[in-house]
Amino acid sequence: MTWSIPRTRKKVRKLRGRTRTMSWGRIGQHRKSGGRGGHGAAGLGKHKKSWMLKYAPHWLGKRGFKNPNARTEPKTIDLEELEKLVAELRSKGELKTEGELLVVDLGQLGYDKLLGSGKVEDRLKVVVPYASKKAVEKVKAAGGEVIVTSED
Repeated sequence: MTWSIPRTRKKVRKLRGRTRTMSWGRIGQHRKSGGRGGHGAAGLGKHKKSWMLKYAPHWLGKRGFKNPNARTEPKTIDLEELEKLVAELRSKGELKTEGELLVVDLGQLGYDKLLGSGKVEDRLKVVVPYASKKAVEKVKAAGGEVIVTSED
């Protein structure tokens, strides 16, 4: 007959003799939350972190929704960049014309606002949701026009 050696101390060995407290003390008596490391989610970032990473890896972190009404920065384009864009569209053959004016719809190309940095040499008709006063003046001085589609 072979005897097996117990690998851990068994609770039954502690409870031999049947004393009133069985060495757990007279107040807590092995009942409170200290033995389990706190109530609820206590210690998930500290002493229960390995448990959390193994059994509940998505416990921490952000949840919820992204506010659809959050303001975002408008996508802008300068007159200098507009000149390069017109040259690129002209080389691809995607530029429309109305009489002598080259028509560029910036709203359709994903831009929100035209700014006045740089200069324009082509006669352009620019359709855009927003435009600065300086940009409108420079395009008109070159013989073109700016159509602002938003009512603000």
